[in-house]
Amino acid sequence: MRDVSVLTIARGREAHLHNVISGLAAQTVPPRELVIAAMQDELYDALPDAPFPIHQIQVTRPDGELPLAAARNAVAAKASGAVLAFVDVDCIPHPALVADVAEACHDGRGLVMGEVAYLPKGATEGGLDFDHFDKIGVKHSDRQGPPAEDLRYCEDYRCFWSLNFAIHRADWERSGGFDEGYFGYGGEDTDFGRVLDARGIDIWWMKGAKVYHQYHDHCMPPIHHVEAVVRNAEYFATRWGHRTMGHWLHAFHLMGLIDNSDDALTILRAPDEADFEMCRQTGDMPYANSRRVMDKLLRDLDTEEERRAAAQAGEDRISAIAAE
Repeated sequence: MRDVSVLTIARGREAHLHNVISGLAAQTVPPRELVIAAMQDELYDALPDAPFPIHQIQVTRPDGELPLAAARNAVAAKASGAVLAFVDVDCIPHPALVADVAEACHDGRGLVMGEVAYLPKGATEGGLDFDHFDKIGVKHSDRQGPPAEDLRYCEDYRCFWSLNFAIHRADWERSGGFDEGYFGYGGEDTDFGRVLDARGIDIWWMKGAKVYHQYHDHCMPPIHHVEAVVRNAEYFATRWGHRTMGHWLHAFHLMGLIDNSDDALTILRAPDEADFEMCRQTGDMPYANSRRVMDKLLRDLDTEEERRAAAQAGEDRISAIAAE
């Protein structure tokens, strides 16, 4: 069986990271190692004991922006396993995750995206209970579910999602990794999916390789990252001839945060508390949802004609809601 390096990137989220390590300690097949990119000034200390090596590297930017693309490239470069399993720091791996990706990912397979179940607030307070997680975890309504069994080919690169994926090292090397021209939040996933598509590297949905997404406060659309989304959408256009994250850009436009013209994106104002109140995930929501906010914005327009025009403009601009 191929050995697996598990990779995660993090800023803060110590409790989440501890749960990731505990989930990896419960694996039916242990990982070769865990490699952590700390996107902060200090490495993590007092991490839980684990039956596998834990390596940390520091990846930061002088401007304080999140170096998400660079951090993923850095943990992959540090790893020594044949299979690279990327698990976000807010995701607890199911005990079979390592075994599942070790079986699925071989040279030439391409990239495999595992299952994700969203946990409600407080789900991990009593420790890790995977049977309980299976009962209470829910699928994201705006994302495709796993196949009934085995693997299903993903026909749209825009559906690539870095929350939980694995790839054989040889295919990773063929991909060239994430483009580090993206920094801050947004865009790097869709760009990476586009690169895979351009280089003939397949993307698959997988039954198994499951993670449980831990609750945390969040906003969708990500109004707390307007500047980064705008910058990265324009950077994507320099590479591929069109912008990405169209659904977020359209929501920002309807909220009056940006001018979303075909010629240029212009930030008009910073989000205020009313904007955050509309977009903020609350404790009764297992995940944040851009569609919920988009529907409200459309309902709030004055006339049916305006609603139809805005909805059509949004559909024209949306790259893929699965690219959130």
